[in-house]
Amino acid sequence: MGRPRIIVFASGTAAGGGSGFENLVQATKTGVLDADIVAVVSNHEHGGVQARAERPGISFIYFPGPYDAEHYSNILQNIGIRSKEFWIALSGWLKKVEGLDPRKAFNVHPALLSQLGGRFGGKGMYGMHVHEAVKAALDAGEIKESGFTMHFITGEMDGGPAFFEHRVPLHQGMSAEDIAKAVNAAEHEWQPKITNMVVHGQIHWDGKDPKSLVVPKDYEFLPPLAAEVYDEHDSG
Repeated sequence: MGRPRIIVFASGTAAGGGSGFENLVQATKTGVLDADIVAVVSNHEHGGVQARAERPGISFIYFPGPYDAEHYSNILQNIGIRSKEFWIALSGWLKKVEGLDPRKAFNVHPALLSQLGGRFGGKGMYGMHVHEAVKAALDAGEIKESGFTMHFITGEMDGGPAFFEHRVPLHQGMSAEDIAKAVNAAEHEWQPKITNMVVHGQIHWDGKDPKSLVVPKDYEFLPPLAAEVYDEHDSG
């Protein structure tokens, strides 16, 4: 069957955007990610993603919308690979997603979805909006850490079963940009490793029942400590 094939969706809004996509590409060269990235899709025709795809010669696809099931299907059909033969990895994709195979599509979300009752997921929680919300909670003394979550994709925004969380410690005085930088560094370290586990079947589910989710025991995560409010005597 050969190596798994991956299609990445990455917005890369700024000229320098798309670092998560490029990090995955580099991981395929070092062997951390034993897979082939066959195409990248972006909603910005001339953004950072396009430039990062051009260097290694990866097919770049401009997707201006509409972002509904029909148009997602059209984009994937135009790539010319049968759906059962590829995985879809969202990495900094800032648009609504519909109609993807929930067994084979997954996302990296730049916050802990289990934190504070899911406050940092759902409508409006994308890009810098997430980090600004995290900063507000940090400033209010509600949390001590942020991080990122990897989860499968369903029709519900950020609602698919989460299979990996990584926590990043925060400290008072951090800006939203500081938080974004710290979380992004953690994503770059872990996203390729966990992506490799997904595309090789070590992490999987049936696309219907969250209870069917299988994750190797060493990678199971506990509810984040950050869900706890600061103790008023805590000097940490």
